Amino acid sequence: MRQAGRSLADVHSSVGTSQVSFWRRLFAFAGPAYLVSVGYMDPGNWATDLEGGARFGYRLLWVLVMSNAMAILLQTLSARLGIASGRDLAQACRETYPRGVNLGLWVLCEIAIAACDLAEVLGAAIGLNLLFHIPLLAGVLLTAGDTLLLLWFQSFGIRTIEAFILALITVIAGCFLIEVWWARPVASEVLTGLVPRLNGQTLYLAITILGATVMPHNMYLHSALVQTRRIGADDKARRAACRYNLIDSVVALNGAMLVNIAILVLAAAVFFKHGVIVTEIQQAHVLLVPLLGTSAAGVIFAIALLCSGQSSTLTGTLAGQVVMEGYLNFRMRPWLRRLLTRTLAIIPAALTIYFAGGQATLGLLLLSQAILSMQLPFAIIPLVHFTSDRTRMGPLVNSRWVSILAWITAAVIVVLNLRLGFQQIGDWLDGAGRWHTLVWLATVPTSAALLLLMAWVTAEPWITRRRLGRAPVILPETAGAETAPVPTYERILVPLDHSALDRLAVSHAAAMARQYGATLYLFHVEEGVTSQIYGRDASTAEVEAGLAYLDGIAASLRHQGIAVETEVSHSSSPKREIVEYARKVRPDLVIMGAHGHGGLKDLIFGDTINPVRHHLEIPMLIVRPGKRK
Repeated sequence: MRQAGRSLADVHSSVGTSQVSFWRRLFAFAGPAYLVSVGYMDPGNWATDLEGGARFGYRLLWVLVMSNAMAILLQTLSARLGIASGRDLAQACRETYPRGVNLGLWVLCEIAIAACDLAEVLGAAIGLNLLFHIPLLAGVLLTAGDTLLLLWFQSFGIRTIEAFILALITVIAGCFLIEVWWARPVASEVLTGLVPRLNGQTLYLAITILGATVMPHNMYLHSALVQTRRIGADDKARRAACRYNLIDSVVALNGAMLVNIAILVLAAAVFFKHGVIVTEIQQAHVLLVPLLGTSAAGVIFAIALLCSGQSSTLTGTLAGQVVMEGYLNFRMRPWLRRLLTRTLAIIPAALTIYFAGGQATLGLLLLSQAILSMQLPFAIIPLVHFTSDRTRMGPLVNSRWVSILAWITAAVIVVLNLRLGFQQIGDWLDGAGRWHTLVWLATVPTSAALLLLMAWVTAEPWITRRRLGRAPVILPETAGAETAPVPTYERILVPLDHSALDRLAVSHAAAMARQYGATLYLFHVEEGVTSQIYGRDASTAEVEAGLAYLDGIAASLRHQGIAVETEVSHSSSPKREIVEYARKVRPDLVIMGAHGHGGLKDLIFGDTINPVRHHLEIPMLIVRPGKRK
C-alpha cells in the first residue's frame, strides 16, 4: 500500500492538548468544527434559506433540522477517521480505490469546491455592493484579492485562523439575532415547520438546502483539521480526542443551524407574511428596511453577508489543499491553489452578471448548492465505509447502531439526489425542442457514468476487504523504520547564493563529505542582467567577484582534503538551473540554506527551495541559522 504524507503538514500536530483541566483541554481541541461550520452558513445557505422562507414560509424548517442532524453525524465520523487512522478522507480514498476511480472522485470534489467558492464570490460581491455601492461585476473581480489575505493569515498558524473565523461567526450570529428580534415571528407558527412535508414544488429547494448544509468538502477538511492537534498514540488518548471533538462539533454545528433557522424564519416572518417573493439577495436587503421599519436592518444584513463570504474563503482553500494533496499526492503552493479555485468561481459569476444582470445571482447561488448536494454521495459513502472498517479504525470503529444510522443517512441523500436528477433531466429534455438529441447526449451518458462510479465506490471496499482479509493497517510514522537501508553519500550538491547562508550550508556539506568521503559540487547562478543576456560570455566586476568567491571556497575545502567541483551558470531562473545541474551530476544529497521567510516575502524575494524539492527525487538537507540567545 502506498503511504500518504501528513495531512496539512505545515500545521500538523501544531496545537498541544496536554492540559490537565477539562475546560483547558476542551479549549485546546475547540476550533476544527468552527472552521467547518463556516461552510454551513455561507452565502449559498442564505440563498436557499431566503428562498425557502419567502416561498414556503416555515414548511422547510424541518429540512434544516434534519440536515443539521446529518451534518453532526457525518462530521463526527470525519473527525474520528482523522484521529483513529491518521488519514484524511482523501488519503484514505487514495489508499483504497484504483487510480481511475480516485481521479473521478477528485474531479467531483474540485467541482464541489468551485461551486462553494462561487457562492462565496457572489456573497462577498453582493455585500460590497450593498455596503459601498460597488458594482456587482467589479465586486466579483475584487474578490480575487483575498488570496493575499489568506497568505497573511496562514503565516500566523492554525489557531489565529480559528480565532478570526470565530469572530466572523459571532458577527453573523449577532446580526441575525437582532434581525429576528425585530421581525418577532409567532412561535406556534414556527413549530409547525418542524413537521416533515415534501412535494414536487419543494423538492428542488429541499435538496438545495441539504446541499448547502451538508457540504462534501467539509468532510475532507474536518478529517485533516483534527490532526492539527497533538494527540497521544495510545487508544485512550484517541478516545479522549474523539470525545472532545464530538463536543466541538455539536456546539459549532448547532450554532450554524441556529443561524440558518434565523435566516429562514426572518424570510418567512417578513417576506412570506407580506406575500413578497425574493428573486435576489439585494431585494431582501432593500425590502427589510420598510418591512421591519428601520434603516439599520439593511446595513446589518449586508455586514453579515460580507462576513459570511469572507469567512468561507479560508476554509475553502484549506479544503482544496487537503483534497489535491490527498488524492493526487501533489502539493500546490497555497496562493496558487487559492488563485486557481477563485478563478474557476469568478468566471461563471462574472459571465452571469455580465449577460443576465444582478437579478440572476440568486438562481446561480441555488444552482451551486444543488451541485454540492449532487456530490455528497461520493464523499459520504467512502466515509461510512472507512469508519466502519475495524482494520482501519481499530477500537474506534463505528458501533453497529452508528453504522446503520450512517448508511440510512447516505441512502436518504442518494434517493433525494436521484429523484432530483431524474426530474431535472426530464424537464431539460421536455423543454429542449430541436436540441433534444444534444441535451440527451450531454446529460444521459454523464448521469450513467456517475451512477457507475457511485456503484463502484459503494462496492469496492467490501470486495477488497473480502479479497485481502483483515491485515493490520501500518501507519507511515513507524512503517519499515527498522529495516530501511543506511544511506551513504558520494556526491553532494551545494547551491550557493553569495549570502551569509553559504557558510552554514558549506560547513554541513564539509562535515558529511569528511564522514562519507563524498565529492562536493558547488554551484552558483549569476542572475544579473548582463548574465541573462550574454550567458557565459558575460564579464562584469560582479561576475568576476562571484567566480573569485567560489574559487576561494573550493580552495579552502581542497586544503582540508575534500574533493570539490565548481560550476557557474547564468540565468534569470536559479531554480531551473539548479534542477538541470542536479540532473546532470546526479547527487545523492542536496544541501541548501533557507532564509526563513515565507508567505508574502516569498512572492517578493523569491522562493527557490520549494520548486527545487518538487522537481527532484533526491534527499535534501535544508539548513537555517539558529536563534541567538
